Amino acid sequence: MKKLKVILFLLLVGISLDIQAQELDVNLQLRPRFEYRNGYKTLIPEGTEATSQISQRSRLNFNYKQDQLSAKLTLQNVRTWGDVGTTATSDKNGIAVFEAWAQYDISEKWSARAGRQVLSYDNQRIMGEIDWLQQGQSHDALMVSFHPKNHQLDMGLAYNSDAENNFQTPYKVGNYKAMQYAWYHTNVDKLGISLLVLNTGYEYANPAQKLLVDYKQTFGTYLTYKTKKIDSNLSFYGQTGKSTDNQVSAWDGAINFAYAITDSFKAGIGYEYLSGKDTNDGSTVIKSFNPIFGTNHAFNGYMDYFYVGGGHQNSVGLQDASLKFNYNVKKWQFALMPHVFLSAADVVVANKKMDSYLGTEVDFTAGFNFKKDITLTGGYSQMFGTKTLEVLKTPGYAGHTNNWAWLMISVNPRIFSWKK
Repeated sequence: MKKLKVILFLLLVGISLDIQAQELDVNLQLRPRFEYRNGYKTLIPEGTEATSQISQRSRLNFNYKQDQLSAKLTLQNVRTWGDVGTTATSDKNGIAVFEAWAQYDISEKWSARAGRQVLSYDNQRIMGEIDWLQQGQSHDALMVSFHPKNHQLDMGLAYNSDAENNFQTPYKVGNYKAMQYAWYHTNVDKLGISLLVLNTGYEYANPAQKLLVDYKQTFGTYLTYKTKKIDSNLSFYGQTGKSTDNQVSAWDGAINFAYAITDSFKAGIGYEYLSGKDTNDGSTVIKSFNPIFGTNHAFNGYMDYFYVGGGHQNSVGLQDASLKFNYNVKKWQFALMPHVFLSAADVVVANKKMDSYLGTEVDFTAGFNFKKDITLTGGYSQMFGTKTLEVLKTPGYAGHTNNWAWLMISVNPRIFSWKK
């Protein structure tokens, strides 16, 4: 009897210790955003009126941890205010799963994560969450991480299907069928070094209607150098492989330098070159760089004329020379970002080479931390386009006032937290 009491006591102690190791955090995000679009993403055609709408993202996040096991579940609904009809996309989709993963820490240096998850690295030029997009971006993937002191190596893979099929069925166009990647990062004093290798396979049907998968490789490096005053980065990525039986040969290079003039004011300059293809180039080689899974809204202007949502793909590429000025005071943050755009390859019309200058975009944003868990942000952008940009954005009209304005409220309360 005494032994039984000892065993019961040890079991109760074990359960108690197990409970004490548990953590649960639940938080909510409500993010309505008003937009006025008068030439957003493309030059507005002559005689066309501007439009405006309010979209909203509603997210509920569950974060759980117990000893070596952690898990996350994020439910979200994305809709446009007033989109309530029987054919409304948001009503048909209802609540979607943005993240649903479990992670096990095998040791202090090794961990494995499986499920729907965000894959975001470096400045998110190649792989990012795309948080500006209300629905964001996540992947159904397996990821293994090796992270000893001052080193991190992440290796992941994914394989997609539309459903549990019993025979070969075409996968949807535009999304990858299979993906593998490896990302490595380390720091040497003030220098940060990252290396990325990404292999993406896209399914297509050949002339005989046989389903095949072509693989495209994206690889490169991202370097940062930071001090108290200096914030700089340099990146270079190449692309090779095949896409729909066409050879891929493209590259992207960027350099950015920012200097903190005071504690409140920072100024920066940057340049990016994304390779493209002459409009009169009749070869089948794909020479236009594709940022793949990048958070493209953060690059090349906030009006999203280039690379966002598949725009400007397989085109003349881009040169982007930019300035950036940031000023922070108390609860306010201000930023002014002019961009000068040029094509990377030739735009040829009727055997005549056009000016490579595409236009100038000026972006202004402001943010105000209203109170804890409530942030108000907004912005205004204007594109001063050219006749060359009209060719790429037909039937748009550069002579029209092409501008865009937005205002967003983000409410992020923690609604429940438990640790025992």
